[in-house]
Amino acid sequence: MKKICLLIAIFIPFLAFAQDLTTRYEKTNGQQTATYNEVIDYYKLLAKRFPQIHLQTIGNTDAGFPLHLVTYSTSKVFDFNKLRQQNKRIILINNGIHPGEPDGIDASMMLLRDLALKRISIPDNIVLAVIPVYNIGGMLNRSPYYRVDQNGPDAFGSRGNAQNLDLNRDFIKTDSRNALAFQQIYHLTDPDVFIDNHVSNGADYQHIITLLATQHTKLGGPMGDFLHKTFEPGLYSLMKAKGYDLVPYVNHFGNTPDSGWTEFADGPRYSSGYTTLFHTFGFVPETHMLKPYPQRVKATYALMECFIQFTSEHSQEIKQLRDATKQASINQTSFPLAWKVDKSQHRLITFRGFTAGYKPSSISGLPRLYYDRAAPYVKEVKFYDTYSPENFVNKPQAYIIPQGWWAVINLLKNNQVKLQQLQKDTIMVVETYHITDYQSYPKPFEKHYLHTNVKVRSSMDSIRFRKGDYYIPMNQTANRYLMEVLEPTAPDSYFAWNFFDAILSQKEGYSPYVFEDTGAEWLSQHPEVQEQLQQKKAGDSTFANSAGAQLEFIFNSSPYAEPEYMRYPVYRVF
Repeated sequence: MKKICLLIAIFIPFLAFAQDLTTRYEKTNGQQTATYNEVIDYYKLLAKRFPQIHLQTIGNTDAGFPLHLVTYSTSKVFDFNKLRQQNKRIILINNGIHPGEPDGIDASMMLLRDLALKRISIPDNIVLAVIPVYNIGGMLNRSPYYRVDQNGPDAFGSRGNAQNLDLNRDFIKTDSRNALAFQQIYHLTDPDVFIDNHVSNGADYQHIITLLATQHTKLGGPMGDFLHKTFEPGLYSLMKAKGYDLVPYVNHFGNTPDSGWTEFADGPRYSSGYTTLFHTFGFVPETHMLKPYPQRVKATYALMECFIQFTSEHSQEIKQLRDATKQASINQTSFPLAWKVDKSQHRLITFRGFTAGYKPSSISGLPRLYYDRAAPYVKEVKFYDTYSPENFVNKPQAYIIPQGWWAVINLLKNNQVKLQQLQKDTIMVVETYHITDYQSYPKPFEKHYLHTNVKVRSSMDSIRFRKGDYYIPMNQTANRYLMEVLEPTAPDSYFAWNFFDAILSQKEGYSPYVFEDTGAEWLSQHPEVQEQLQQKKAGDSTFANSAGAQLEFIFNSSPYAEPEYMRYPVYRVF
């Protein structure tokens, strides 16, 4: 009996080691992609078998499942603070944000397995952190009919998550539990490089894979220069050596890309735009949906290898750039909140396309666009990749947010912002904004009626704050994030995303027939307002003929008007 037990004890580890590590993708010759449960079970197997692979769960998602994070560390250390102390460069890879684009899901499974089996090597100064599937709800909603024009695999998940949200519009507004958990993973790992694997649609062309890098002018400073002049060219060169002609994400204008295109401007609602706020090199690889699935997966795998090689070879430069940029953001006094493409500048890139033409539609009989794959071409096209910063706003010493705006406060906390609560009721002179104008989307966009073209006027006011309100000092590395979410004129600010809409409607009012007497008495005591009233009547005939408008003018000029109406409830301290 003892011999049998000994044999079992010896044989069980052997069985575990001998377990099949072939993925569904490989078993079906690239025709199928793994299901969600298969992906997680596969990583559990890898983590059990290989000590350099660690699997953990962080947060939750709208689908009711937690987010998983897989870490590959040659030193078998999985504490990210210790890894940074060991001078490791951390690459965070996100997969399945759009589960109908599963290339990265399958490629990452094989990549980590091949590293563990030493089929390929990873430098000791690199740590991989991989989110196997970000949009779990979308992946569970599996069908052969999504992304109707995509060339494989046989079935895959949907773009919308369990709330039917597009998670690549949710990184700032954070309507999903997925985004809350992602922010926790991001700040835990504090990645030097971020990769968000996607599949592109749009024009037809010869390139198997394209690359969207965070807009280098927007990243700014030495990091932006390094991205533009060294990082991107380095990746292009490494991919060329693997047989791939990499090209920037084809964000073309017009019907075809023949005339060139503008570099995609990734605002903070997008993954790479979000990571830019915290000084990470962010990338979105986009394989081309019309290419066979095996070609796309192999290209994604190859590009991740290139990221590993480049990051390792430039490890110290990347660290120094990030450290310097973080410190500079603490001391920076003014931040641009908008960027506009500079059409006076462009560079030429080599584009491998297919000749486009028009022919009668078999449905309507009218002209329709088509691409002739029998007529490929190679030509130089214009690529507009320079943006000019706009809307510079001076950084305050601090912001103050009353505790009642807890939804915003919770998001700041989730993004590791340093906040201090006031210890007693305090009256302070602060700069306040009043919203003077804005436009809103006529239809909802990702659960919101987004505000645009926001205008404000500012004034210095004495405001009474309560014990427990939040003071946010602007001497932290999160300064850029804070400016872009708390300044209401920023395109992806929390005001733009409707977090403060309660101030846009009046809560206090008046009965006109009663206020006629109250207003007249008050007006008689304030001749300066009476003069303003007469001037407005003289210059505006519509106003002069409206008793209601004149009464409203007096009410809004009087102390009876509620001060909170249109007053932005985030205050600037100087």
